Amino acid sequence: MRREAFDDMANQIAYSLSPASGGEGWGERDPSPLTPHTSPTGCGDAYRLPPPASPSGATRARFPDGRLHFHHGPIDLVIGATGAPAAIEAGMEQAWTRFESVLSELVGELTLLRTPVQHSLGVRGPIAQRMVAACFPHRAQFITPMAAVAGAVADEIIEFFRAQAGVRSAYVNNGGDIALHLAHDDCYRVGLLADLGRVRPLEPWRLDGDFELRAESPVRGVATSGWRGRSFSLGIADSVTVLARSAAEADAAATMIANAVNVADPAIVRKPACDLKDDTDLGDRLVTVEVGALSHRQIDAALTAGEQLAQRLREEGTIAAAVLCLQGAAQVCGTGATLGARNDCWV
Repeated sequence: MRREAFDDMANQIAYSLSPASGGEGWGERDPSPLTPHTSPTGCGDAYRLPPPASPSGATRARFPDGRLHFHHGPIDLVIGATGAPAAIEAGMEQAWTRFESVLSELVGELTLLRTPVQHSLGVRGPIAQRMVAACFPHRAQFITPMAAVAGAVADEIIEFFRAQAGVRSAYVNNGGDIALHLAHDDCYRVGLLADLGRVRPLEPWRLDGDFELRAESPVRGVATSGWRGRSFSLGIADSVTVLARSAAEADAAATMIANAVNVADPAIVRKPACDLKDDTDLGDRLVTVEVGALSHRQIDAALTAGEQLAQRLREEGTIAAAVLCLQGAAQVCGTGATLGARNDCWV
């Protein structure tokens, strides 16, 4: 999923983070999968006590249910973990220390990161290198490392929880692109929402399906892309959700599969990306801004085009599974996705 605003360095209001309390950890399982994520603006009672500001401008806070929120410019992380409280707290502090420098590190290499991936091999930062590595397998088509930025940031932060022997499980959710840590026999269930267009802020919604991810699975990353998201898409998918070894790999693959879900139809409105965003890495490429009602034949053709790419990526070992959604229809590629299922064990 491409992020369009990494050079927006506006000042942020900072929140302090109180120490972890007793019990088995924070964010053990969100008891309500239908509660939408709340941003720091207008959050009311969603956060515990404020002040002092981080010198970097990054902010952190704890939700009443124990999950953490790290925020800096366009980066918005929700973090949960289970295990020994001391180990969780140690992982959290190390993750926060690293997070404070993430945005400035990426902005410092932004010019190179906005070039086609085969021209970006000289990046030096660890997150930038994750981005390049995740996008490089897709270099036959146009792709820049920015297609994996959200997943790569999540992958970087989850490593501080993996390094703690006492942390049983953890997740870092970066705007819907999720990095996971699972040990022993733990599992997470990740909800699937097929169409962001029907979501209304602060209103509950019904999930369309879910993925159950267990420790024995190699999947440690989940990402979603589509024209209705906060990033540009060349395709018309309402959503494409991908499971892969890492969040960065899932992020890059979701972007490419969502681009491939496509047909030509008068009901589809496209505009040059540069007309919508001056500093976009997509230049004058046409991005989707509206998709009217399509015929069943057109929906099937678009999903088939995307499914062909998803299947090839599965055969190459790049992804484990994908779910492609368009106007009420869905195509499942691989195992692990159950449409219409519900469960109480959630990320």
